[in-house]
Amino acid sequence: MDNWNGIVSLLIACIELVLIINVLIFAEKNRFNKITVIFLIVLMIYQVLEFVMCHLNYSSSFLAYIAFIDISFLPPLDLYLVYTFFIRGNINLRYLFVLPFFFIIYYALVLNSFEVASCTVFYAVYHYPLGTLYGVYYYLPIVISVFFLIYYLRKGTVQKNILFAGLLLIGHVIMVIPVLFAFLLAALRMPGMLNSVESIMCKFAFSYAICLTFFALNNKESLNE
Repeated sequence: MDNWNGIVSLLIACIELVLIINVLIFAEKNRFNKITVIFLIVLMIYQVLEFVMCHLNYSSSFLAYIAFIDISFLPPLDLYLVYTFFIRGNINLRYLFVLPFFFIIYYALVLNSFEVASCTVFYAVYHYPLGTLYGVYYYLPIVISVFFLIYYLRKGTVQKNILFAGLLLIGHVIMVIPVLFAFLLAALRMPGMLNSVESIMCKFAFSYAICLTFFALNNKESLNE
């Protein structure tokens, strides 16, 4: 039987590459669009790594570690973009990017604890340490970003940016659907999905990637300029 595990990851990675090329060529070169490009690249790298692990069967602890370190930068990137564009610039937000280094260092010390337990066509299941702490770190900035987007939708005055906020909010809502579903199942004593929720969420984040691409292609100036 042919191995189709990870094939969806390859498909998404290819589409995200096209999105990145479009933003690099057609979007204005401002700092918000540069953050968008970095976000899209991080997403694409994760999909490539998952394809390598699941389809090519290079499912080593090291690759699983690299995949987790890669996506550890997504929450601070997202929060930094949302806050500085829709609320106000804040140089202190750069310290958000220090937080992933706790996991980079700690996980490097317990590298053999990482395991790709299983793969499917759509997602991978991981075993890794500090799952609860990592979950708090990963999901809390996303929840805060949603709060700021809702706040701007209620208080914002620039019509174009209100449309941007609504678009990115839709992307966030779609992205967190698997998280909400996983916790619902866990509450019903079916916690199995929690071990794959990061993988599934990164698939759903494809919708957010499309929203970000639209944002970048139409973002000609920041709210604070």
